[in-house]
Amino acid sequence: MAIAKLTNEQLDSMSYTDIAEYVLEQKGKKMKIADLFTEVIKLRGDDPKAIFEDKIGDFFGLVSSDNRFVMLDKGLFDLSKKHKNSINMNLDEEEDEEIILDEEEEQEDEDIIDYDEAIDVDDDQEEDDYKDLVIIDSDDESGMDL
Repeated sequence: MAIAKLTNEQLDSMSYTDIAEYVLEQKGKKMKIADLFTEVIKLRGDDPKAIFEDKIGDFFGLVSSDNRFVMLDKGLFDLSKKHKNSINMNLDEEEDEEIILDEEEEQEDEDIIDYDEAIDVDDDQEEDDYKDLVIIDSDDESGMDL
């Protein structure tokens, strides 16, 4: 399927990811990132050989962080709106799980010291702080130069 031509004014006002979304909509199929980027470059009227290697990493970062796109198996990208039903976006799955311990495990957990809740020992006793302190008078003629 050929991609419908956009005017130069339209292309100038669109970002690389906007053009990538347009390409995926027009093609109607999943594409590898390299092929998608090549199509975007061609639509913009740039030479793919001159730009591809310098900008492919940036383009990959943009597409993979944009929620309009989804990366599928084998490195294929597609529009996420086509895959809403098959993508599970529950990232807090671990927080939802309830951990059930038997009585023996609960007892072992009680013996563990929680250092965050441990009582602070007051070690600010004045007599201990200065016990090993030695004061040397610089005018002392004991032969020591400081």
